[in-house]
Amino acid sequence: MSSVLENLEFFDLLRERHIQVRSIIEKRWNDSSNIYISNSEWFILSRIYQQEPTISSVSKQVNISRQATHKVIKNLEAKGLLKIKNLENNKKDKCVHLTELGEKCYQEYIELKANLEKKIIEQIGDEQFRLLKAIMESDWGLQSLIKESNPTLLGSDS
Repeated sequence: MSSVLENLEFFDLLRERHIQVRSIIEKRWNDSSNIYISNSEWFILSRIYQQEPTISSVSKQVNISRQATHKVIKNLEAKGLLKIKNLENNKKDKCVHLTELGEKCYQEYIELKANLEKKIIEQIGDEQFRLLKAIMESDWGLQSLIKESNPTLLGSDS
């Protein structure tokens, strides 16, 4: 697999590593639990964990349609992982929060991620990992590029 990664440009390399990590975590969860949870479901659970956001705010955070978000949320509710409740002053939007089971599952998920992080540190070394994390946390100036909606994002900068 590493020879395939060597030939990728930066953004494809980021995507491939992300796919690998998400696949490992999803497989480990689904191998050890009788509750199947997809990557998109984990993504939405992460936006709800320890909060009570509205469905529309979750939809904006995950950048998928409100209908798609609602479908995933309904699936998570059917699995007993979250509850949907009406807002007192708003009949249109609804609020979501994790159930006790949802909280327990998400905490186990956090442990799975921490264990994978330890394995990565063992493989690449503590200093390399800290450097990689610092680079990922640093300001890449992307927010200003998004706000500009500038053609330079499409590679036409002179």
